[in-house]
Amino acid sequence: MIDISSTVLALSEDSATQEEVQDVARCLRTLYSTPLGSQEGDRSLGIDQGVFLDKPMEVAKALYVREVTERTAEFEPRAQVVRVDWLESKLKQGEVIPKVVYELV
Repeated sequence: MIDISSTVLALSEDSATQEEVQDVARCLRTLYSTPLGSQEGDRSLGIDQGVFLDKPMEVAKALYVREVTERTAEFEPRAQVVRVDWLESKLKQGEVIPKVVYELV
């Protein structure tokens, strides 16, 4: 299972003001930790966990990367996903934590 509530963010380059960096990080944190359909006012905001839930781990990881990349392009045009790394601190419980590395565009 991919634990979206613990998603870690990492900025690949620091080419903007600190205020903009913090705003983009806040927006991405909200986007990545919100299940699709749960946000009042915009039910299309969030990550569709149904895409990767109950799939083999390697398939789920690939589907998660696609979901995050597409959602980032749709909802946060100031950022672009560079890669997703995996923190396997909860691997014994069958969970991995995604670390989304992005850059400002």
